[in-house]
Amino acid sequence: MIWVSTGVLTGLYLFEGFPLLMVGVGLFTNLVYFGLLQTFPYIMLTSPNFILSCVLVVVNHYMAFQYFAEEYYPFSEVLAYFTICLWIIPFSFFVSLSAGENVLPSTVQHGDDVVSNYFTKGKRGKRSGILVVFSFLKEAVLPSRQKMY
Repeated sequence: MIWVSTGVLTGLYLFEGFPLLMVGVGLFTNLVYFGLLQTFPYIMLTSPNFILSCVLVVVNHYMAFQYFAEEYYPFSEVLAYFTICLWIIPFSFFVSLSAGENVLPSTVQHGDDVVSNYFTKGKRGKRSGILVVFSFLKEAVLPSRQKMY
């Protein structure tokens, strides 16, 4: 992901004439993200690397808003820039950190599958969350029929 974003930023500078400062800050941000990968599953919220990455995300957004306010680009291209160059890497870090919380072997009882354990939070008789909504919608839209003998 970081390599793709780095390649896109380099291409935008070489072929599209994006400002060197904006691309340079984006490339430096990607370098800081590489630093976060060194201790990846364990990210300290007080580490200088994490704090610097948060500050650089804000700086990147500010610079992008300033640039796209002055230069006209179609909305789809602006959205593509924000998605690929600014949002996808922090979002990937966030999702990959939170996705593993409910699939650890210690949270699943023997005989349970991961999905059921996630939706029921380990409680057998009581359902919660989105599973209740889907069950309600299933019964409302497709009511079960009784067999007639």
